[in-house]
Amino acid sequence: MWQAPLKRARRYLFRGLLAVALIVFALIGLGSVLNPPTTPYMLSESRRLGGVSQEWVALSDVTPTMARAVVAAEDANFCQHWGFDLPAIKKAIADGGNRGASTISQQTVKNVYLWHGRNYTRKAFEALLTPVLEAVWSKERIVEVYLNVAEFDEGVFGVKAAARHYFGVAPDQLSDVQAARLAAILPDPKGRSASRPSDFVRKRTRSILSGAATIGKDGRSACFES
Repeated sequence: MWQAPLKRARRYLFRGLLAVALIVFALIGLGSVLNPPTTPYMLSESRRLGGVSQEWVALSDVTPTMARAVVAAEDANFCQHWGFDLPAIKKAIADGGNRGASTISQQTVKNVYLWHGRNYTRKAFEALLTPVLEAVWSKERIVEVYLNVAEFDEGVFGVKAAARHYFGVAPDQLSDVQAARLAAILPDPKGRSASRPSDFVRKRTRSILSGAATIGKDGRSACFES
């Protein structure tokens, strides 16, 4: 008696999930060549603040140290993984989950296609979409999009707006220290300042400068540098 309605429900659910998957895959495919005009988080912040500052810039028009700095700060093994840094995840688990292990690829998926917030639904979608992003986008494209949609201060998104906001310069005019400071505030952009750095930000900046130089020398930046 209940078998027919149950079969129909399963069929409709499968079709719905398939349709959603196809739409998301299509959006990721388009994102490999088309710049996203905005993101869900940018839209919500724009409504809350009455507008945000963001302007797209090609990775080739950003000082090379900037890309190396964010990779050194957020995901030093970016060129060596397929979306998930398994050793970092294992270490995070061993440390009791007190340190982050989210890769730049995961953060790009979250920033461009999903919503912010700590919940299992969002993390599940992020886990499903990250390998797709890695398969379709180049590493260079992932870094470019990440730098253009990351939040650097309240209402300030992308490295071009951040460079002007904090230092009054274009992204290709950032000094090594300025680029490292921008990378240093990314985990907490509303609680840290690149132009008025705390002792913690100064210390983290020095560490990032060292890390950026290291990945430049040992080849771990090769996948996103042309």
